[in-house]
Amino acid sequence: MTYLNYAQQQRITRLCVRCGLLLMQYGAESAVVVDLSKRLGHALGVDSVECALGFNAITLTTIFHERCITTTRDTINQSINVNLLVQIQQIVNKAEQDALAYATASNISYADLTNKSCIDTNISAFTNRQAMIDDISCAFDTLDKTVYPPWLVGLFVGLSCATFAYLNGGSLPIAAVTFVAGMVAMLTRIFLSKHHFNPFITVIVTAFIASLIGATTYYFDIGNNADIAVASSVLLLVPSFPLINSLSDILKGYINIGIGRAVFTYMLTLSACVGIVIALVLLRIQHWGF
Repeated sequence: MTYLNYAQQQRITRLCVRCGLLLMQYGAESAVVVDLSKRLGHALGVDSVECALGFNAITLTTIFHERCITTTRDTINQSINVNLLVQIQQIVNKAEQDALAYATASNISYADLTNKSCIDTNISAFTNRQAMIDDISCAFDTLDKTVYPPWLVGLFVGLSCATFAYLNGGSLPIAAVTFVAGMVAMLTRIFLSKHHFNPFITVIVTAFIASLIGATTYYFDIGNNADIAVASSVLLLVPSFPLINSLSDILKGYINIGIGRAVFTYMLTLSACVGIVIALVLLRIQHWGF
């Protein structure tokens, strides 16, 4: 009698794909998604975990004594949440520690937990594995998804844009206008994202509003260099994190999803450019730039 039956393997498969799905949704690179999904499956007792990633889907297979269970899930891009990624990694680490602690208490090696001859002589592992599955499932259900309030995010984004403008030679009035533009733009982006607008439309509207407010420095002759205000107001739209992830995926061999993320990043950049151009054309600003 083995301690891992078909129903348990199904639950383990769901937990592994849920782990990978959450990691993809909240901004983890592909190598981390695959690594943590495999580590979770091994800690719960399956022989092997195979994971295939796409830009908007994840396919995962668990193998136990030549019995395979495969599942596929669609992914939805969420805002980057590093705190959530850390919590998931902690869950996986705890699962490995619990598996090792059980192996030590049972006088068997960690590798023997997935060895058939060893499993057959340790019926109590069935109950222990069931408890681990329940604990991990509960941990995923109770993940802390708390985020900073929108007003606080907008405040600090506006402050960072204003600081950049000041460091690049802008006067205090230029920094003040940039602060207002960055803050309003970030609040707009949060509002549109919360209501599930298309991400490209969200970026276009955000860039338009930021450029529109920043360009008031041209009309009211505010500060010493209006170009700095317009350029600094849209810094919040630079997709640095997705771009780094796309390059990392390509360099580590995950070509398909790396190219997909790169194209998505370039489309976000293009959308920001469209929003800026619309604002400048609407305001009839023909000469802009450094």
